[in-house]
This record gives sequence, C-alpha cells and structure tokens, in this order.
Amino acid sequence: MKARFIFNPHSGSNRRNPWLRDRAAAFIRERGLDATVVDTARPRHATELAAQAVADGCGLVVAIGGDGTMNEVASALVDTPAVFGLIPCGSGNGLGRHLGIRRPDAGTFRTLLEGRPLAMDTGLVNGFPFFNAMGLGLEADIAVRFSRQTRRGLAGYLRVGVPAYFAHRPEALTVRHDGGSTRLEAFTLAIMNSDQYGNDARAAPGARVDDGRFDLISVPAVGWWGAGHLLYRLGTDTFDRVRAVTRFSGAEFTIERSAPGWIHTDGEPRATTAQLTITLKPRSLRIMVPVG
Repeated sequence: MKARFIFNPHSGSNRRNPWLRDRAAAFIRERGLDATVVDTARPRHATELAAQAVADGCGLVVAIGGDGTMNEVASALVDTPAVFGLIPCGSGNGLGRHLGIRRPDAGTFRTLLEGRPLAMDTGLVNGFPFFNAMGLGLEADIAVRFSRQTRRGLAGYLRVGVPAYFAHRPEALTVRHDGGSTRLEAFTLAIMNSDQYGNDARAAPGARVDDGRFDLISVPAVGWWGAGHLLYRLGTDTFDRVRAVTRFSGAEFTIERSAPGWIHTDGEPRATTAQLTITLKPRSLRIMVPVG
C-alpha cells in the first residue's frame, strides 16, 4: 500500500522537538512501506498535500499534527478511497482522544497498519468542513485569541480563556432543529461530532462519530461559581446533566444570529455570515482506529 505522511512542524510539540518526523521515517523503513514524509509550509497547505496524495494513488494518508492539521488533511479525504491516519500531537487532540488515539506513541503508529478502518460522519458549516466539533460564542472567541499565540498547550488555552470569559457577552440565537425552532441566549454553543473538545473535556457524553447525528450543546451565561461547576462536569461525563445546558441531537441545524461573526471548526477560527447551516455527511471518512 502506498502511503503519505503529512507533518506539520508548527503543531504542538513539533515546534519545540520535531522528533516525530524522524519517528515516521523510521516507521516507514521498519515496515518497508512505499511511503514518504512531506512537511507543511503554510496554512491550508496540508489540504493541498493530502489531495495530491490521493491523486498519486495513496491508500493511506497520515496527519502528524494537532486538530488544525487533522482538519486540513481529512478535508481532502472525504468521499475518497483513501484511509485517514492520525498521529495527534497538538494542544487538545479531541478526535484522537475520542477514538482512543491519545498520544503519538508506538501504539499509535502500529494502529496505522494493525488497526481497523472506521467509517465516521463528517460535517459542513457554511461550506467549512469539521470532524470533531464546531462552535460559536465564547469558544470561537477563544479560538481567535488562541490562534494568535506562539506558545500553545493547555496553559495557552487558560491564558487566553480566562480574559475571554470575562470579556464575552451572551448572544441571542434562533436554532432550527428536528424538533422545531428554539430561541437561546448562548454564551457558548457547540455542534459536537465526538463527545469532547479535547484534553478529555467531554461536552457531549455518549456522542459517537458514526451514529448519523450531531449533538448541539448550548450554555448560557453563568457566574464564576457556575463556571467552575461546569468545568468540573466537563471532566466527569455529566456536563449535559446540568440544568442550564441545552442539548439537541440531529443531522442538520440552522442557526440564526444578529450579525456575521466568528465560528471555529476543530479549533480553527473562521469568519462567516449571520446564518449558519450545519449538515452531516454520514460515514464519509474512513479513519484507522485501534482494534477493540
């Protein structure tokens, strides 16, 4: 099988210690693969490289990077014969953690060849693809601020998240879903494909990437004590049990807000229109996951 490994030298720990590039090259030699490692050079470059890999007949295309790299590579593989491989090394690694691909260790490399392909759902919001989660409100504000950081990781999220929390204001939204139309005052709102944002912060307990449904999670403004309680709930699989949290399930949503603004797709900020149309493409991406 022909394979292509796409390495982002600016993702997570790769920026400080690009050892994973050498590890990928060694894995190719050890397994005798017909494969090469290529580096990204600019934003969106990973999508171009992945599309070229498909055109070159690669049956396996591997992203070595964070959630942004995952999104860029996977975007080129939707509805293609190629299987997606993930070596996660970013700040959150939400999709990887959800699928049991938690860290860039030897087991994760073995999964590329010894795992099983899972056909997962993918999403589009106003034409922007997403695979783990998209959102607006506070989380989009944090994504914008985080994108401007040179130092990343969980500490980076906290560094931008705390001031964003105090500066952000809730937004009046109309959400159209399977059950009709609902008005919300959302401080933050997410459309989840997996159960978590990353770092095991599980906003949609029980969600799966192959069930043909998204989970919409909306949170109103809460006080400082309430915010601490919600953070605790994110780590205990009980987030949706909080009375203030609204959760809907469906394959399509339309969100209307008062003005254009920011959203994020898998943590990457996007400027887009006031109306958001979210659609699901069932089982449109095959990804290698651990057996069992």
